[in-house]
Amino acid sequence: MLLLLIPAVVLFYFFYLMHRRKTLARFGDAELVKKLSPNASVARGWIKLSLWLIGFTLFVLGLSRPQLGARVKEIKKKGAEIIIALDVSNSMMAQDFSPNRLENAKRAIARLTDQLGNDRIGLIVFAGDAYIQLPVTSDYVSAKLFLNAINTGIVPRQGTAIGKAITTAIRSFSLQSEKSRAIIIISDGENHDDNPVEAAEIAAKEGIKIYTIGIGSPTGSPIPLKEGGLMKDKQGSTVITRLGEKVLEQTASAGNGLYVRATPQNLGLGDIVSDIRKLEKQEFSNVIYEDFNEQYHYFFYIALLFFVLELLVLERKSRWTHTFDFLNKK
Repeated sequence: MLLLLIPAVVLFYFFYLMHRRKTLARFGDAELVKKLSPNASVARGWIKLSLWLIGFTLFVLGLSRPQLGARVKEIKKKGAEIIIALDVSNSMMAQDFSPNRLENAKRAIARLTDQLGNDRIGLIVFAGDAYIQLPVTSDYVSAKLFLNAINTGIVPRQGTAIGKAITTAIRSFSLQSEKSRAIIIISDGENHDDNPVEAAEIAAKEGIKIYTIGIGSPTGSPIPLKEGGLMKDKQGSTVITRLGEKVLEQTASAGNGLYVRATPQNLGLGDIVSDIRKLEKQEFSNVIYEDFNEQYHYFFYIALLFFVLELLVLERKSRWTHTFDFLNKK
């Protein structure tokens, strides 16, 4: 829309010259007036206006932020690599944590991503097996998207394979990470299928700290079913799921980390991350792909050049310009 000012400026300048010519005509013969003002130059006025209009056009085009192609940008940050292993077994649907254990944990992880700055985060889901949900990344927006997709049906085999989750996490750290690596396991610790303590000891030997969070109540809670009702065992009794702290405490101890019992108000992720920040920071190189390469500054530079040229051109002829014949006039 600003470009519409260009024809308006040209018309205004044209009518200004017409008005000036009529005003000068009142003093007498036009040729005589011209001889009395030898330094006056109409052509120089048009040259100055043209230079200004070109600069203005380029400036407006720069304001429109022209973009071209794509570019790759590398950013280096210092932080930690944190892999969160989240239990998605059916027992995580117990409602002793509102609205249930799994959703409560997901919300706490989402809040954690808002507090992370230079750290990388990865997600692993496990029940009877363990799978990588999100490789380690500094893209917290993607982390939240993948987190929202987690549910108890994402791992078909039921159980609580904490050891498999640790082993999967060990293989998931990037090649860049050597110093500041940590695994946070969020689970009710019930019905563990393997030896998580042994897996934690292997991780500790590789310099990886293991932190565990126990979510659930020791008194227990029934497990609601999607189709309604409560989960029952083969004898028809209601299944009560209880927090199994012992295995979680032993796993954290073997992994040189900490065990935290979650509460409905505080999962304990903040305390664990504060402890992780005490580790020596690792420098990471993140490659970011930007959709477009900005071109606006080139237009601004050229526009500035034309504005400077407009200032250098004088409206009236000066004494030293008589030695040059710019306009082929004697």
